[in-house]
Amino acid sequence: MKNMRGIFPGFFTMGNMLCGFLAILYGLDRDLVHAAWLVILAGFFDALDGKIARFSKSASQFGTELDSFADLVSFGIAPAVILYSYKLSYLGKWGWILGFVFILCGAFRLARFNLQSRLGEMDYYMGLPIPVAAITLTGYTLFCHELWGEIRYVELWIGMVVIFSGLMVSGFAYDTFPKFSLNTRENKIKLLYIFVAFVAILVKPRLVIFPLGLIYIVSGIGREVYHLVHIERKDKVAESP
Repeated sequence: MKNMRGIFPGFFTMGNMLCGFLAILYGLDRDLVHAAWLVILAGFFDALDGKIARFSKSASQFGTELDSFADLVSFGIAPAVILYSYKLSYLGKWGWILGFVFILCGAFRLARFNLQSRLGEMDYYMGLPIPVAAITLTGYTLFCHELWGEIRYVELWIGMVVIFSGLMVSGFAYDTFPKFSLNTRENKIKLLYIFVAFVAILVKPRLVIFPLGLIYIVSGIGREVYHLVHIERKDKVAESP
């Protein structure tokens, strides 16, 4: 019976991988909107498989490794193929280099996460989670199509590939999914953000997925800048006579 419990989160992991594979196929056909929705759907499956594994007490190292393979397909290879087939291919060798760098940084991020997860539950993620990077990149497709009917500011899109790749392998701290508890002020703020984001996505998904992803990404950068400034001020105070 214990082995049977592991099947349920596995369905969601396979759903994640299937969405990633289909997103690649749509990306090769330059059908960016459907490809973007499939990456976002993969994110939905990815969010559920871990929760279901913990709820059913069927979490295992095998499931963690399998989930990482699915994530690399859906959030590493799929976004790189989507961007390459649409615009990066026009950059020649620099196009495929940028796509490969994104995949490489995503693989590094997943491997580091697996090592850290063995040490126990984490208060923060180290580096930008690859699903957020992928969903924000593909969410930009939906955002542009909703506003203008086409992709605009392609340079910005390419710039995000470079920045997100760097953030995935950085040591910047990013919030984990909060516990459903109102015991701490920090948890209340996290839950409020998730509630507002959920309502906004239900109302206008094409317009809000990209900005919500950016807010999360900027939060990690802002936290790092705050800590650096705070430490610098402490050092100056300590050095003053």
